Amino acid sequence: MRSRDGQFSDARPIQRSRGEKEKLLRELKDTLAGLKPHASPSMRTTLLARIREIEAELGMSGKK
Repeated sequence: MRSRDGQFSDARPIQRSRGEKEKLLRELKDTLAGLKPHASPSMRTTLLARIREIEAELGMSGKK
């Protein structure tokens, strides 16, 4: 079955507003801070990479 234009199945990235990106960034940082010590290193690496990516999009690379 073919997708129609504008459906999420079009394999296009989801466009988020600045507010949504800031909320996602806070959630990712909270998730990272709440990880147990035995969590897999790859999980931490993935979260850190996503946090850096969103910070770069928001122009916050040096801010905390």
